[in-house]
Amino acid sequence: MLRHIMIAAAMAASLAAGAAQAQTPAPMVHNDYTDPATWLCRPGRQDACTVNQDATVITADGRMSKETFKADPNPPIDCFYVYPTVSHDPGVNATMAIEPEEQSVVLAQFARFGAKCRLFAPMYRQFTLTALQARMQGKTLTGGDPAMAYADVLDAWNEYLAHDNHGRGVVLIGHSQGSGMLTQLIAKEIDGKPIQGKIISAILMGTTLQVPKGADVGGSFKAVPLCHSNSQTGCVIAFADFRADSPPPANSRFGKGRGDTVAACTNPAALGGGSGELNAYMNTALSPAGGASNWTKPPMPVTTPFVKLPGLMTAACVFDANGDYIAVSFHGAPGDVRVGDAGGDVKVGGVILKDWGLHLIDANLHMGNLVHIVGEESRAYLAKAGN
Repeated sequence: MLRHIMIAAAMAASLAAGAAQAQTPAPMVHNDYTDPATWLCRPGRQDACTVNQDATVITADGRMSKETFKADPNPPIDCFYVYPTVSHDPGVNATMAIEPEEQSVVLAQFARFGAKCRLFAPMYRQFTLTALQARMQGKTLTGGDPAMAYADVLDAWNEYLAHDNHGRGVVLIGHSQGSGMLTQLIAKEIDGKPIQGKIISAILMGTTLQVPKGADVGGSFKAVPLCHSNSQTGCVIAFADFRADSPPPANSRFGKGRGDTVAACTNPAALGGGSGELNAYMNTALSPAGGASNWTKPPMPVTTPFVKLPGLMTAACVFDANGDYIAVSFHGAPGDVRVGDAGGDVKVGGVILKDWGLHLIDANLHMGNLVHIVGEESRAYLAKAGN
């Protein structure tokens, strides 16, 4: 289920605008984000973010141990998340009903940040998988509004600022279509404006953020730079992942520049440059060997929702003729009982679509690194603010 969701999330992000352009939208009715039902996650309640994040750590020699997750009961900062395309609702725009697909992607991509921040995740009327599938078949669904998804994200953001922020620092987090929504939000509502001072960082996964070659700002954003250290604040982390031995092809969806700009690449495993070990949290349901327990050879039982495979994967930003992207390397050695891979390839009919890279697991690959960075950034931000 989750693999299918994430494949469609990747594809929908790039096709949403084209699918909606041919439609004549009805007058938009705005959501009421003072209603708790319009939020997937909010502090102080049991919801999609209060879920089990425990992990089984598997070392190369097959030793297994349990890493127990604990959320911070009183975190000093906030995180605001916009999820990728997951909705199976009929029509172009999703409804506001919270369904298993939204809950599953929050489990994979956002709930772990509860170790560092209060969690806010609005529902929004995103471009649906149904509309994506229709477009891929050469059809166009009617009745959708191309502006609705962003309008919802903007309304939720404004409601958060008005009634929940109370001057706190905030990290923006998104993947795929969610990253696209946040890129618009930053460009239109934050970039170069007073509220930028409250942005600890923005984490834009599985996207192609534009910057001038050799520069940190001037493309998608005019005043929000790329992050280069764990203690830098007010900056953006943006990336897309590919296997080191399968770089972005000419038709790649990610890692390519546009005109005078190039794709931003900031590596959470080594923001200052070079290569770093990935502190990945892989969903057990996404095992590359198939089945929730098949992370070892032979399979050994895994009962947690995540596995960690220390030392198996490293990542480095690569800037070459293929584009600007994170190259992920796998280091399974002889005698390593682990499967030696993490899956994540987009497949249609069993054929790998190399233009999507490892889009399905962008968040999983970097999750531990990103949570650590948010903690470091939080301390730096609070120190500057005198807190």
